[in-house]
Amino acid sequence: MRTLVLLSLAGCALSALTATARAQDITIAVAGPMTGPVASIGEQMKRGAETAAAAINDAGGVNGRKIKIVVEDDACDPKQAVAIANLIVGQQIKFVDGHACSGSSIPASDIYADNNVLMMSPASSNPALTEKGHPTIMRLYGRDDAQGAFIAPWIATEYKGKKIAILHDKSAYGKGLASVVKDKLNAAGVTEILFEGINPGEKDYTAIITKLKGAGAEFVYFGGYHTEAGLLLRQAADQGYKLNLMTGDSIATSEFWQISGPAGEGTLFTFPTDPRRSPSAEHALEQFKTQGFDPEGFTLFSYGVIQAIADGIRKAGSDDPKAVARALESGEAVETVMGPVKFDGKGDIKDPRYDINMWTAGKYAPIAK
Repeated sequence: MRTLVLLSLAGCALSALTATARAQDITIAVAGPMTGPVASIGEQMKRGAETAAAAINDAGGVNGRKIKIVVEDDACDPKQAVAIANLIVGQQIKFVDGHACSGSSIPASDIYADNNVLMMSPASSNPALTEKGHPTIMRLYGRDDAQGAFIAPWIATEYKGKKIAILHDKSAYGKGLASVVKDKLNAAGVTEILFEGINPGEKDYTAIITKLKGAGAEFVYFGGYHTEAGLLLRQAADQGYKLNLMTGDSIATSEFWQISGPAGEGTLFTFPTDPRRSPSAEHALEQFKTQGFDPEGFTLFSYGVIQAIADGIRKAGSDDPKAVARALESGEAVETVMGPVKFDGKGDIKDPRYDINMWTAGKYAPIAK
């Protein structure tokens, strides 16, 4: 009996030590589309966060504490995103790297804000996310209005006198971006011949392609994700119609070319200046090289979110989400794989920079502007 009691006490002590150690971890949830049509973006986020956490932990952690990453799947679905947000709150996790899709981030942000959780998106660009004024909602990514203001003058100049059509996928991201481009083009004196939404997830877009052909569209701007963009291009090619397409940042994934095939040749898109070209990303690139993984698209933005949260905790001397957000928005630069970044009072990054990229032979690279 005495032996059993001692074993029981030892077991309790071990459980208590384990619980204490676990309590010392800084848990950050990665919330994004791990399944569904844009799961490749979720994989980028997961890889970026886990690799950043490994680098920080190897260097001693954050004030002696280790970062622990947990991954949650919202499938880029607003209802699932809200459910995931409630799950994260229920687990008493204070920090979120996510979400990716604006349609998920916006409703989830209300849950986080109401429960003092700091959410920092590495990908969501709809302005509404930070316009609500929630003190713990941030993003390490440019907004649609910045992206639209960057590209619309270029389109107006490069395609002056051409018939321009604008499509979108009706999502918060796609329609929001397309609407900004439309407004900026209209302000520049350019009137589109068509502004229309398509239904995401469909397999046949021949009707809208036929409509574009009939209208004589010479340039098409598409607000939406890489899955629909790839299908539009491939099906247009099947009709013998060269779709001169430009879109936003969501097609910065090799999965786009897997869908479009050679029909994607020459497709243009805007994307923040690629952090892979930043001197600050050198160590991270070595990490990904050992994994055999190309940190394209949103990978390094997710990596940067983990760095920013860690730096905010250091600066605040606390893991209270509001204190961390205030520290990050103080105007002092935060060192990330993207280089030094600053946040404004809304939680947006200051002075985002963009490149115009082109897909060629299955790879994309910036073009001269």
